[in-house]
Amino acid sequence: MPVLLGACLATASWVCAAELQNLEIVSKSGVHVFSVEVATTDEERERGLMFRKELPDGRGMLFDFETEHSVAMWMKNTLIPLDMIFIRADGRISNIAESTEPMSTRIIPSRGAVRAVLEVAGGTAKRLGIEVGDRVAHPMFRGS
Repeated sequence: MPVLLGACLATASWVCAAELQNLEIVSKSGVHVFSVEVATTDEERERGLMFRKELPDGRGMLFDFETEHSVAMWMKNTLIPLDMIFIRADGRISNIAESTEPMSTRIIPSRGAVRAVLEVAGGTAKRLGIEVGDRVAHPMFRGS
């Protein structure tokens, strides 16, 4: 059974008391570095990026599901378009949902078992040439 999470709590600042961590995506176009907030609890994953009015370039949220399984996301209460990058436990990108529709309750499936989902500003994957099969380097993933 897939886990359904909101893609996104209102805060005065971009980061909600979470420490930013570096994450790299290695693609044909180069190495792309992001500063990410890591959502590890059910509450953090459910809240995600809801109600935020902006997501600066080079920033994102990494949803850690701890084990590989199918997940589903949505954009309810999310004000900005996002790219959702679905990542297997080995750090490989398995699916990308580009420029998802703000405020939508349409289900966005992982299309396979994943360990994590990285959310970045809508259009980032296309602009940087990030594709399925690219490698994500972060301590969460085996072989990173």
